[in-house]
Amino acid sequence: MKQHKEFQYIYKKGKNIHTQSVVLFSLPKQTIHKVGFTATKKIGNAVKRNRAKRRLRALFCEYSASLQDGTYIFVAKQSINEVTHKQLKDDFEKILSKSKSFKADSQ
Repeated sequence: MKQHKEFQYIYKKGKNIHTQSVVLFSLPKQTIHKVGFTATKKIGNAVKRNRAKRRLRALFCEYSASLQDGTYIFVAKQSINEVTHKQLKDDFEKILSKSKSFKADSQ
């Protein structure tokens, strides 16, 4: 996803779930598999924001095969730069399981 109006639609219509380092906005839809990653200026300079989005993308690649169809937006929180990879992975799993995004046959 790249267009502002797509992000705004998901922010308004989708449900959101928070953890310590990530926020997930999701909207389930059949045959659509879109994803977006954002990091606000609260995170820090461009280097820190890009690093936060890279970390989220890497985790999403691990879990993308086991996710249901739909649109997902992952928003990095300020604490993402201080957490370890294991903590971030735990948050990521927690946020996906809370949103019931996993397919029925996985996990």
